[in-house]
Amino acid sequence: MSGVRPAAVADRFYPGDPHELELAVRSYLEDARVDQDPREPAPKALIVPHAGYLYSGPVAASAYVACESARGRIERVVLFGPSHRVPLRGLAAPGGDAFATPLGPVRLDRASLDRILALSQVIRLDRAHALEHSLEVQLPFLQLVLGDFALVPLVVGEATPGEVAEVLALLWGGPETLVVVSSDLSHYLDYETALFRDRATTRAIEALRGEDVGLDDACGRIPIQGLLLEARRRGLAVRTLDLRSSGDTAGPRYSVVGYGAYALS
Repeated sequence: MSGVRPAAVADRFYPGDPHELELAVRSYLEDARVDQDPREPAPKALIVPHAGYLYSGPVAASAYVACESARGRIERVVLFGPSHRVPLRGLAAPGGDAFATPLGPVRLDRASLDRILALSQVIRLDRAHALEHSLEVQLPFLQLVLGDFALVPLVVGEATPGEVAEVLALLWGGPETLVVVSSDLSHYLDYETALFRDRATTRAIEALRGEDVGLDDACGRIPIQGLLLEARRRGLAVRTLDLRSSGDTAGPRYSVVGYGAYALS
């Protein structure tokens, strides 16, 4: 397949060996399934963390396990993540045909990407995608939960919530489309301070008040704000699935990163 973005953070953020990767993801999903109510409908949108799997994998799994019942019905995933490496104005769409992971290629929905490139805030910038981990770490979870799907990956730089919401409105679709926003919460605070701040951020997300998610509350603040703006317009509600930090999963407690998983439906 031509025009494939290779995996950039395999063996760093998650296992690079396909068998080991599948075992790890399935283990996270199995552990998360304990608290999953199978009667809950599959969400329209998710907010999930994007750290190394050792740290945020258990929290991300609590969001993805909620989509298992929609396998075979979700045909497209619209994925937003903040830019960590390349400064940019607006939202960056990739060229090419697919994104690769150790589990295989994920095909891009080129028709949708070409359609949103007509918006002034969307640019084609492969450089923004080349090393970006916030999108890539979501793909193995999506591959194992959903099976075959088409991907619309967007790296978000300096943009307004309204600009993100405008892109979302064009791509919203119906039950065949899942929206995923990739974001961690607070960074490098002590455990108790992070918990206090992340709980406040969670209350803002649950209330669909993106304007109350501050600069230091979430690295994916802008795509979160855009999603909440569009969700409010469409009458969606938010359910918190998990809220922890690296101090709960695999790290010390004197300096933690917060992770939240949320479902919108």
